[in-house]
Amino acid sequence: MKRKIYDRMLKWKRESQGRSVLMIEGARRVGKSFIVREFASREYESYILIDFNNTTEQVRGLFQNYLNDLDSFFMYLSLSADVTLHERKSLIIFDEVQRFPEARAALKYLVNDGRYDYIETGSLVSIRKNVKGITIPSEEEPIELVPMDFEEFLWAMGQNMLMDLIRLQFGKREPMGPDMHRKAMTWFRQYLIVGGMPQVVMQYAETKDFDKVDAQKRLILNLYRNDIRQYADNLENRVTQIFDEIPAQLQRHEKKFRLSDLKKDARYRDYDSAFLWLADARVINICHSSTEPNIGFRLTQDGNTLKCYMADTGLLISHSFDENGIVSSQLYRKLMLDRLEFNEGMLMENIVAQMLLAAGHKLYFFSSYSKKSADRMEIDFLISKIMPTSRHNVTAIEVKSGKNYTFTSLNKFKEKYGSMLSGEVVLHTGDVKYEDGILYLPLYMAQLL
Repeated sequence: MKRKIYDRMLKWKRESQGRSVLMIEGARRVGKSFIVREFASREYESYILIDFNNTTEQVRGLFQNYLNDLDSFFMYLSLSADVTLHERKSLIIFDEVQRFPEARAALKYLVNDGRYDYIETGSLVSIRKNVKGITIPSEEEPIELVPMDFEEFLWAMGQNMLMDLIRLQFGKREPMGPDMHRKAMTWFRQYLIVGGMPQVVMQYAETKDFDKVDAQKRLILNLYRNDIRQYADNLENRVTQIFDEIPAQLQRHEKKFRLSDLKKDARYRDYDSAFLWLADARVINICHSSTEPNIGFRLTQDGNTLKCYMADTGLLISHSFDENGIVSSQLYRKLMLDRLEFNEGMLMENIVAQMLLAAGHKLYFFSSYSKKSADRMEIDFLISKIMPTSRHNVTAIEVKSGKNYTFTSLNKFKEKYGSMLSGEVVLHTGDVKYEDGILYLPLYMAQLL
């Protein structure tokens, strides 16, 4: 289960030299503990992992009683774990550190001591209740682990060279060709329905059994529901409302989240904390509306308009088709062969959001509902250049799941904001082509944008 974050972890180890602690954030079951254990076993002579889900009171007491005597702290910790620590050659891991905030606060002293390296992992780390009463160490260097992207999925399936070809053709803006495009789309559809949660991908790689795959996804969804009940406190009802409503909202033609479906006269200020909770838990990806396609989308962000995607599209499928408690393998096969009669656009737009986020983009879309027809338009996604110039900084992206589609909004958008745009991209099920000033790319190239 090769993950790209491993190279970033190596870079941290090489450059930090013990002067900072690496904080790996991410959703539950996204593979944080797995990748940290693998990194520790490969890159260090020894390591100690403290899992704050089930650690002993004796270990917790070390953080309360021995921070003024670090020699004793490390001696007792080493004896407790039965692991010998080697100065500058050992790693100490704080797993699920949000369960014990005192340990997170103690890292300031431990890092300043300089004897060992430290990595934290956490879910729901940034929610306010998990940091009250502690000083968050300035030495923390956060990185986020997201669900496996398409390339990581291909690696897990033993397809180690296909993405190299995709990347090459993307760079040249040339078609893949019928055979290779068909092969890439077949793998992409498998990625779409399996998703990128590592234990689900591993189940699929080992068994190709969709019933077992769906059962794994439902375990994760149940875990998320339990987290909502346990940690959402006074927000539990509103968080649950939003979570349950996501499939229905994405099924609509206009995928903006409509709060009136939850409660008549509902306002975003009444639900913003619930959206924040789900986003902090990495259960959802929020896409904000920008009122103008200029560099600095946050400056033109409309706080009352957003789209809400599931962080993993495989989980979205199990979350959507749950009338009988499990999605049948027959339904999965119909999805893979594109033979299911339903609005597949919700899945395609969700997977593009997931792939753009994995590529490092913040999620924004454009929406204008003026009385004037010429000003009424909506663009699925906006992304900006990494290195901005004086003009032409924004790419407009439209996602098309079918074979027949129009470009009414895209044409209006180009006419009104052409001086701001660096290009227009349509992500579709076909191969690469350039036509009428629009670049058409296969959906599986989204993460290369």
